[in-house]
Amino acid sequence: MSHRDEPLKTLQLLLPTQAFDLEECGMSLIPRLKLNLKIHRADKSVSPLDEWKLKRSLIDYFKASHSVSLPEEDIKVFKYRDLKKRKREDPVARGSLFLLDLGFLSKKLSLNGEDGVEREFLEWRKGMVEQMDGMELNLEGVKFKLNVELPKGDDFEGMRKEWEEMAAFGTRGYPRGERQQQPDTIVLRGVPSRWFAEPRVSSRPSMLVTHTIFSAFGKIRNLDVGEDNDISENKDEDGDNLVSGLNCKIVVRFDGYRDFFNALKVLCGRSLSKQGSRLRADYEVTWDRDGFFRNGRSRLEQSKRWTPATEEGNYRSEASGRLSQASRYSPDDARRKRFKVGLKKSLNVTEGFMGEQKG
Repeated sequence: MSHRDEPLKTLQLLLPTQAFDLEECGMSLIPRLKLNLKIHRADKSVSPLDEWKLKRSLIDYFKASHSVSLPEEDIKVFKYRDLKKRKREDPVARGSLFLLDLGFLSKKLSLNGEDGVEREFLEWRKGMVEQMDGMELNLEGVKFKLNVELPKGDDFEGMRKEWEEMAAFGTRGYPRGERQQQPDTIVLRGVPSRWFAEPRVSSRPSMLVTHTIFSAFGKIRNLDVGEDNDISENKDEDGDNLVSGLNCKIVVRFDGYRDFFNALKVLCGRSLSKQGSRLRADYEVTWDRDGFFRNGRSRLEQSKRWTPATEEGNYRSEASGRLSQASRYSPDDARRKRFKVGLKKSLNVTEGFMGEQKG
C-alpha cells in the first residue's frame, strides 16, 4: 500500500461509532446521534413551554427506555416569539438533541462483526427516530407533542441517492459533457472561525490552516472560506443573536470523487472537538448542489464577503485568486471604463465632423 492510500484506507474502514483524529491540528471528529425536534401543543392549554421540564422529561425517557445518560447541555431548545400570532398547528419551539456517548452501542454492534456494524447502526438510528416521532410529553398536566427527524446533513445515504438521481436525470451546476459528472465539493457550516485561524496572527480563518486540516481527507483542488452569519432561521426565536465573525463557512473541492465521497461520509454524523477547548462544534455538512466553483455567479458572492487572512509564501488557492480579481474589477470600475471609452469615441466623431466642415 502506498503512502497516498494509507489515509484513504483508514477513512474507508472507519466505523460510524468511531472517532477520527486530525492529529496535526489537535482536533477530533466524534460520532454523534443528532435529532431535530419540533415541539407542538397537544392540548388546548395556552401555558408556555417550560424548557427545564421538557429537558428533564427527555432525560428520563432515555434513562428508562435506553439506559442512556443524556446531559442537559446536549438538549437545545429555542422557543418562538409571539405565540399568540402563530397558528395552533404551528410549533411553539424547535430544538436539537445530541447523543455523544455511543460506547454502549459500540459494544452491542461489535457482536455482529465489522461488516454488519454500519448496517446495524443505521437500523438502530432509524428505529430511534421512529420511536420518538409523534411522542407525547406530559409536563405536569401540560401536554406537548414531538416531531423528530434526522438532519439531512447527517443522512449520508440520503445525500448519495440525491446526487446519483441528479446525475441520472439532469444536472445542475455540472454541465453535461464535462469529465466530472460526479460531485466533488463539500460545504461545511457552523465551525468556529478561530479554530481555523493562524495562532497569534488573526482570529479570522486562514486559508493555509484550513487547507492543512482538510488535506487529511484527500487532495484539495479548490478552497473557499467565508463568514457564516445566516440567522434567518432564528429571527423569530428567543435567544441571543449570532455575533458576526464567530462562525465560518468552508467550501472544499477535492481533486476527485473518491476523496470527496470518503470526506463527506466521515464528516456526516460527527461533531468537531478541539484539544484544550470545552466548546464542541455541531456543524452542518452537505454536498455542493450548485457548482460553487464551476459557476460564474460564485465570483459575485465571493466579492461580497470578507477575504480570509492568507500567509506569505507559495500557497494560494484558486478561490483566493478569484477574490482578489473580483476586488480589482468591480462593477463601478467597469461602468467608469465604459463611460470613458464612450466619451472618447464621441470626441473623435465630433473632431472628425469639425474637420470635414473646415475642409
